[in-house]
Amino acid sequence: MALAIEDYALIGDSHTAALVGNDGSIDWLCVPRFDSPSVFGALLGDEDHGRWKLAPWGEVLSTSRSYVEDTFILVTRWVTPTGEAEVIELMPHGDRRADIIRRIRGISGKVPFVQELALRFDYAAAMPWVRQATDEEGMRGLVAVAGPDAVVVRGPRLTAVNHHHVSAFTVAEGETVDLTLTWFPSHRPTPPAVDVSQRIEDTRAWWVNWASSCIASPLYHDAVHRSLLVLRAPTNEDTSGIVAAATTSLPEDFGGGRNWDYRYVWLRDASLTLHVLLDHGFDQEAEGWRRWLLRAIAGDPADVQIMYGIAGERRLTETEIDSLPGYQGASPVRVGNGAFAQYQGDVFGEVMIALARARDIGIEETEFSWPLQLSLMSYVEENWQRADNGIWEIRGPLQHFTHSRVMVWAAFDCAIRAVHDHGLPGRVDLWLRLRNEVREEIERDGFDTERNTYTQYYGSSSVDASLLQLAQVGYLAADDPRMLGTVAAIEAELLQDGLLMRYRTQSGVDGLEGAEHPFLACSFWLVEQYASSGRLDDATALMDRLLSFANDVGLMSEEYDTTRGRQAGNTPQALTHLTLVRAADAISVATSGGSPPPHG
Repeated sequence: MALAIEDYALIGDSHTAALVGNDGSIDWLCVPRFDSPSVFGALLGDEDHGRWKLAPWGEVLSTSRSYVEDTFILVTRWVTPTGEAEVIELMPHGDRRADIIRRIRGISGKVPFVQELALRFDYAAAMPWVRQATDEEGMRGLVAVAGPDAVVVRGPRLTAVNHHHVSAFTVAEGETVDLTLTWFPSHRPTPPAVDVSQRIEDTRAWWVNWASSCIASPLYHDAVHRSLLVLRAPTNEDTSGIVAAATTSLPEDFGGGRNWDYRYVWLRDASLTLHVLLDHGFDQEAEGWRRWLLRAIAGDPADVQIMYGIAGERRLTETEIDSLPGYQGASPVRVGNGAFAQYQGDVFGEVMIALARARDIGIEETEFSWPLQLSLMSYVEENWQRADNGIWEIRGPLQHFTHSRVMVWAAFDCAIRAVHDHGLPGRVDLWLRLRNEVREEIERDGFDTERNTYTQYYGSSSVDASLLQLAQVGYLAADDPRMLGTVAAIEAELLQDGLLMRYRTQSGVDGLEGAEHPFLACSFWLVEQYASSGRLDDATALMDRLLSFANDVGLMSEEYDTTRGRQAGNTPQALTHLTLVRAADAISVATSGGSPPPHG
């Protein structure tokens, strides 16, 4: 059975990623892309669904792990009664290969290790044909082939045992043993062996160089720094598409059916990620993301989707697969995401905000970037009154969600500022009129004057945690009485064990069965609101509690089960980590007496 979600660390190469358990087992790997079928799928089943375990044989006295500097090179130290050793694990960056390196170094004494390998292609639907092979340089390897996929594993010789492969060996003080795995298309020759030492150093240097651009305040420095690295890890090096998480179908409700595939690029999440990266010195990411956006939404703006594949693929048909039983029995396992066909009016605001931020910090418009935004705005002009599925991808009836309407207001606001502040051409008179109309409608239909709170959607008596973003986008001040009233209503209705739910699932608005756990991004939004409205003690107390939910290498998933004290949902979750950074920034600003963000 799979480990607890917080027991996994991530290694990645900016094309895909693997999850490594604290027991030494790689239980999740999709190659060559984040959204490819799995080779190791034990995360959504057990060892028979694919894994690669490397750990000491016998008693283990202690184990600890950490990342090397500002990288995703994972080092796990094992202490046994007979000795001590460390395992260095990474996916090498920059060579356009899909490799995993696992280097064992003997520290003291002697440590017996066992390696257990189970390769299962296509989400464990395909058992490969496996053979021993020797390359031109005389290096032995195990080659596995199934359909379009092939893998070569090099290192200590593996022996077949009941559709698994195992090996046992001992590492003594001063010795080094290298294991590597390389995926390749089965119609191509087996790739040569990787230069392990060189690739470790190259990968370390690449990550350290990237992180050197980071501008972060001293407050919560380590958590912010790691979160910014987490935001870079799911960004595809070739396309600049930013996936929402590295996994699919990790449950929001353990044993339940709220299991979704997050290995795609949401315009909203990618826009918010870009905004945070820009605020912390990573200007170079903006142009790549703008190019991705242009390619993805090229054509009729009426065809704009809320999400795309990593290279801009449009068809993300959602299917349920039965070859994987689900994380600790939570089914179904889903591949694809039916939300790609939804209309969510808020994404236009988030995209325009991110592109406005790039403009404000001095990133020049290209010949395509402003025309792209004009095209988006032409669509907003014609469709701003449409009901939608909302930020949470509601699968119930369409509604006029207040958050979505505010984001439409923000889209018009960004377009107006582009004309007034930067001299760009545009239909500013129309945008001014429509911005006023949207605000009048929100205040009339989305605000409950008796309770002094904005509502989840027009005509609703409930609230929604996404309303915390109203102050973030400048719709009103964080200390505005209407905002304070909304916060009070959110605290009264949505706090569960001190953390925020997204909305009341029992209301039936989302059209789904079952419940979920507090959504970590929403609680980080509450931290930001507290800090921005003068409740600094409340902000720091909640921030400290939220940070305690990160695992030993600083990763956080989508939700948190306060009853069981464990992470829930897909991991590592970009939205969680970017809201963490924003919350830390807000506390820093409040603590320093109102100074702007570091890159502002």
